[in-house]
Amino acid sequence: MSEVANAPSDVRDRIKLPFSFDVQKMQKDIKSLKFHNFIYYDAVPLRAPAHLVDPSIPMPPPADDYADGSWAEWMDTTSLTDSPYLTQVVDFFKKHTTVTLVRLLRLEPGAVVKEHTDPTLGVEIHKSVVRLTIPILSNADVEFYLNNEIVPMELGECWYLRLTDPHRVINGGETQRVNMTIDMIPNEWLKSAIIDAQTNS
Repeated sequence: MSEVANAPSDVRDRIKLPFSFDVQKMQKDIKSLKFHNFIYYDAVPLRAPAHLVDPSIPMPPPADDYADGSWAEWMDTTSLTDSPYLTQVVDFFKKHTTVTLVRLLRLEPGAVVKEHTDPTLGVEIHKSVVRLTIPILSNADVEFYLNNEIVPMELGECWYLRLTDPHRVINGGETQRVNMTIDMIPNEWLKSAIIDAQTNS
C-alpha cells in the first residue's frame, strides 16, 4: 500500500474495501447470541471499554476528548470470544491497527434509524475513529442512505462510510437486518487501504 501521511480531503463518502468475509460463518455465530428483546433496534457489544467487560478493572479517569478511543482500554466481550469466526474477523483488523468499539447492530422489520451524523466517525477528521461496516443479514428492502443516496452494500462486504455526513436507515422488509460495525483508530495502514480502494475502484 502507498505511504500516506494524512487522508486527503477528497476521499469519497463511501468506499468498498478489498476485504470480504464468510457470510455463512458469520450468520452461524450470530444465531447463538442473545439479542435483547427490543422492538426496533438492538446492539450486541463484541468489544467494549475494559471496565464495562470486567468490573474488576478500574474505570478510566475523565478525558478531555473522547473522540479517538484512546481514553480507555478495550476488551473483547464474551459474545465475541464465544463467536469463533467473528473473532477471526476482529483479529484481522487488530493485526493492523487499534480496534475500539465493535458491535452487532440489528434492525427489526419496519424499523427506521432517523437521519443523523456522527461527528467523530470520518477518516478526514484530525482526531477520530473510523467505522467499517460488514452486513451479515439483510433483505431487498433495507435502504441505507448516505447523503441521500443508497449505499449498495452486499453481505460479507466491508465498507468505509463517512458517517460525519447525514445518514439514515430503513428496514422496509419482513426480516431483520444485522450489520457488524468495527471502530478503529486510523493509522497509515487503514488510511492507505481506504485511499487505495478508492483509487482502484
